[in-house]
Amino acid sequence: MELENYFDFLERDDIRIKGTRVGIETVLGDYLDGASPEEIAARYRTLTLEQIYATLTYYWHNQAQVDAYLTRLREYSDAAYQRQLQHPIPAIARLQQLREQRRRIKERIGA
Repeated sequence: MELENYFDFLERDDIRIKGTRVGIETVLGDYLDGASPEEIAARYRTLTLEQIYATLTYYWHNQAQVDAYLTRLREYSDAAYQRQLQHPIPAIARLQQLREQRRRIKERIGA
C-alpha cells in the first residue's frame, strides 16, 4: 500500500488520517514532544498503531514539507488566538466584564 493512502489530503493545510477526523499534526505534535507511538495510540483510541506509524513514516520521508505544514498551522493558530484576544465573541467579552467587576468588588471590600 502506498503511504499516501493512509491520509485524506483535504486542503493544502488539512491532512487527516484516513477514516478519522484526526490531523497528522496531532500525532506529530505528541511524537515531537517525546511520546512513543504506543503512548499516542493510548491517547487516541480511534487510531491504530499502523496509522500512527504511517504518519511517522510519512513525516520522516517528507520532513521538510511536513515541517513547513506544521509551521503554517502553528502560525495560523497563533494569529487566530491573537484575533480572538483582540476581538472576543460577545459571550467571552461579557465573562471578562463580569470577572473584572468581581475583582473590583473584592478590592473594595478587602477580600
